[in-house]
Amino acid sequence: MTDSHPAVGGVTSGDGAMSEYSSKNPYLGKMVEKRIITHPDSTKETRHIVFDLGDSGLEYKVGDALAIIPENPKELVSDLLGLLNFTGEEVVETHLGEANIGEAIANHYEIHRLCKKFIQGLEMKFSSTSPKISVRLVGRSRASTNGDSNSVEWGWSGEEEDYPEGFAPVGALSDPALMLWESLVNDPDAMEDYLWSRDYIDLLSDMPNLSFTPQEFVSNLDRLKPRLYSIASSLDAHPGQVELTVAIVRYNHHGRERGGLCTVYMADSAPLDEESIPMFMSPTRSFVLSANGDTDIIMVGPGTGIAPFRAFLEQRKFDGAKGRNWLFFGDRTLNHEYLYGGELNDWLDSGHLSRLDLAWSRMTEIPKTYVQNLMAENGEEIWSWIDDGAYFYVCGDKNRMAKDVHKTLINICEEHGGMSAEDAKEFVEQRMMKQEKRYLRDVY
Repeated sequence: MTDSHPAVGGVTSGDGAMSEYSSKNPYLGKMVEKRIITHPDSTKETRHIVFDLGDSGLEYKVGDALAIIPENPKELVSDLLGLLNFTGEEVVETHLGEANIGEAIANHYEIHRLCKKFIQGLEMKFSSTSPKISVRLVGRSRASTNGDSNSVEWGWSGEEEDYPEGFAPVGALSDPALMLWESLVNDPDAMEDYLWSRDYIDLLSDMPNLSFTPQEFVSNLDRLKPRLYSIASSLDAHPGQVELTVAIVRYNHHGRERGGLCTVYMADSAPLDEESIPMFMSPTRSFVLSANGDTDIIMVGPGTGIAPFRAFLEQRKFDGAKGRNWLFFGDRTLNHEYLYGGELNDWLDSGHLSRLDLAWSRMTEIPKTYVQNLMAENGEEIWSWIDDGAYFYVCGDKNRMAKDVHKTLINICEEHGGMSAEDAKEFVEQRMMKQEKRYLRDVY
């Protein structure tokens, strides 16, 4: 998902006409390829995924995204239904209309990760199911003459301080599930930490006495959202197809194997050569290739951030663009994670790529290097390109890489453009980004 794509819903096709396909009415596309493009010994699993658009009429331009609507893993759905003691046939009302709960939690809601609203909504569940218990209290004032403690029996209302005058509980009787719930709703950090690595199976394991009707369970679930992926192809270069570069997310938490909902769906569950994968186009508002083919472009895209730049390069080649192309790419190692290395090397040899700078962060024989390090090393030439009107593009991780690249770009403009720090910042953030719109980012 990127900051340059609009909210999903009704979208326009590449020619500006309103598309009939949307999140509520997706096109059922056919996946024809999902090959792994990282080395078998790599710690990463990155796939090149290709869809046939058939007779959909769907179009896109480079810089756009493809929205995929995943389905929840069958094992997760089955296990959750079992824990809830549902058959899967119970009928519930959802935001998409009436459905049986098996279909609802498979295709309508997010169940691979907990949501805050669901946990907060347990307040009524706890208050309505807390048992009225009878507790024997021992008086603390004095013992009777026959050696027995003063004692009284009473029905506890559930209120913390509700015990007879002169008596106090010998030991606290507590519900671990209630204590956990209270700790989460009263501590935002604890809530975020709990949500980050758990799903509803984890919650039901931690709070085994909770019970739900089917409608109660679905009422506070998050709706299943489409996932957006930057398109890695030019429609002119690949008529009738759309291609993606996808990092498959897999991990283990709390003794169970898990993964990214949509990436694992595409890698493991989505069938090949069947028109069964819900999708639609999500056009970009701003991450666009310069309409002037004579314009130079600088692209910074480590890891799967290379996806739109592969599309840019294919489009520029198809168009016969005369502008120079400079790519900064990086990953862990040359031998294991050089995505599209053959294509990039061919484009470099042919002159289509004017410059290709590669940064490797896990090569034992060379120092750890990131794309921003190579930018700094080539600062004078980068400034020369920018000063001549080049467009500057960034795609990838917004939390670390994009911030470091942004800071490095400002430093380059300060050092090689003869600006003060304040002027360089204003040049990059106001002039390049907002006024001239030639510093464009697709970050997520």
